[in-house]
Amino acid sequence: MGRRARGEGRARQLQRSAAGGGMPQLSFQRFDNPHAPMTIVSDDQLEAIHTASLAVLEEIGLNFLLPEACEILRKAGADVDPDSERVRFERGFIEEKLATAPSAFTLHARNPAHDLRVGGNTINFCSIGSPPNASDLDGGRRRGARADFENFLRLSQYFNICHLVGGYPVEPTDIETPIRHLEGMLALQTLTDKGVFCYSLSRQRVVDMVEMTKIGMGLDDEGLMARPSLWSIVNANSPLQYDRPMLWGMIELAKRNQPVCVTPFTLSGAMAPVTVAGAVVQQNAEALAGLAFLQTVNPGAPAIYGGFTSNVDMKTGSPAFGTPEYAKATLLGAQLARRYRVPFRASNVNASNAPDAQSAYEAEMSIWACALGHTNIVMHGLGWLEGGLTASFEKFIIDVEICQMMGEFLKPLEITDATMGLDAMREVGPGGHFFAAQHTLERYESAFYQPLLSDWRNFETWAEDGAVDATARANRIYKKALADYQQPPMDPAIEEALRAFVAKRTEEGGAPIQ
Repeated sequence: MGRRARGEGRARQLQRSAAGGGMPQLSFQRFDNPHAPMTIVSDDQLEAIHTASLAVLEEIGLNFLLPEACEILRKAGADVDPDSERVRFERGFIEEKLATAPSAFTLHARNPAHDLRVGGNTINFCSIGSPPNASDLDGGRRRGARADFENFLRLSQYFNICHLVGGYPVEPTDIETPIRHLEGMLALQTLTDKGVFCYSLSRQRVVDMVEMTKIGMGLDDEGLMARPSLWSIVNANSPLQYDRPMLWGMIELAKRNQPVCVTPFTLSGAMAPVTVAGAVVQQNAEALAGLAFLQTVNPGAPAIYGGFTSNVDMKTGSPAFGTPEYAKATLLGAQLARRYRVPFRASNVNASNAPDAQSAYEAEMSIWACALGHTNIVMHGLGWLEGGLTASFEKFIIDVEICQMMGEFLKPLEITDATMGLDAMREVGPGGHFFAAQHTLERYESAFYQPLLSDWRNFETWAEDGAVDATARANRIYKKALADYQQPPMDPAIEEALRAFVAKRTEEGGAPIQ
């Protein structure tokens, strides 16, 4: 028993070291939440939310600002106003379409070791997506640029707790808009080998991303249909509206069987009713309409219910995240997604302007709501700051620690004769200590979670070493990770084909703004 425990400890330590250039991090792994999901409202209250959402869909409806989308829905039996873009949905229509949505699916990556299960009890952490600014302690807050964009991709690849990329970790604004999606996807596919993302911002952009995904994955059209490998998030233009670019993306991805996460952006008091219940009713109506549309385009296409309801500061109108209201809305959204038997997405968010204590405690509020609700994809898991306007290198490391600790927490406790330690208590007896006990010595390498960022030394030792706080330590760690980063291998022929595609589409003008 002792020899086996020592071997397991060494193996676990080697996993940490080999995966992270010597820095303590968990090996890449899938996390299944072993705990029962939290229900924040009763079954009757949940049904009331559902019924109210159906009333919104039947009585008020949503605007679908793309004639093609309206025609798809009209042919399927939805009530489309011939004089406008307003679409109303009967209860039976929604229930029929939701019944075809899969409860879980596999999102494939260039490296099969990074394939992910989405649904059920799995929880997957994403890097931050889409902020216009980047920041660190050295350079301060600045507009997003290619250099920062690529460094965040390197961190996303380096840290195993990041399961997949959730969009541009920071917008590379120094790349011209018509070709940004081409250069961005090339970087995504060459600097990482994890699941890739595309923005549903125009039909041509999505088609380009599909073609690049096929090249990178070595798939033809039929192969891509069978192996979902490219995912996207579509936001309803709350309240109660879907824009043309989002609908183009939904159509092009759904018909190719690629996952789309439908996420209303409902801020209580601004784009939705001021109460959490009212905001979630609107969120649910918008999500159900989007999910039903995807299933109308392609029954059985993988789809995700996204929750992003939070509140605003009623004095300034600024969004607030990581609040009690955000946590309640996340739990309620997750409970609704379980009712509909579809995967759920939420986010690890905060509203702090700096990688400080506020950013950490608001993130903890967010991440606990995600875990308790059995969220399947945690968007903005690593690096979110300033309500999503900034990607912070230091906050990325803080979030690595937060998400790693959550991942470790989700591992089931091992209750055996050996772990209960009766032999150790017999050996030590009353009044002794366990540091030198055989039970301890056999497990000292793997007994506890090994922190990446936390400093557990006493005050005197910490002070003698410069009294460096967590934010400053995070600054050092992200730089070391970039120094240790190794680009994942790619078949030279595939990389050449990707670069040739980018060059050709760039010469053709890319995808002009529509």
